[in-house]
Amino acid sequence: MNAESKIEKIWSLLKEVPDPEIPVINVVELGIVRDVKFDNNLLLVTVTPTYSGCPATKTIEDDIRAKLVDNGYSNFQIETTYQPAWTTDWITEQARSKLRAYGIAPPEKASLDKTDLIGGSPKECPQCQSKNTSLISQFGSTPCKALYTCNECKEPFDYFKCH
Repeated sequence: MNAESKIEKIWSLLKEVPDPEIPVINVVELGIVRDVKFDNNLLLVTVTPTYSGCPATKTIEDDIRAKLVDNGYSNFQIETTYQPAWTTDWITEQARSKLRAYGIAPPEKASLDKTDLIGGSPKECPQCQSKNTSLISQFGSTPCKALYTCNECKEPFDYFKCH
């Protein structure tokens, strides 16, 4: 198997690693797996946490490690990098659709607009698609989400804040 095929296989395996806080999306769709490459015979997987204090970072690394070991890889290293900083712009469109279906409103704007970090405009309800929503709390089920409620269908929902 050539190097390109090996790397494609690794990417495919990593797509099987769910985000521990949002299990309907994987770590590749979330955009935290930044690179996969070989340096001689050493497999290097580079990850960027969603933010420096993310409590799921170690679990994600452990899950990646377990996936690689379970598939016969032993000579690898997981490198964490904070440069460039992770951004919600790296979340794939497929993951955004999965978030909506799971009941989490995905980030709506590019990461350059930081108003969402302080309770910006109303968010679209993932249940009924109404924009008639209200911010309940800056923090939802995890620190990277805010809690909203829909004033139409009355359902509460998390909004994945832009970073």
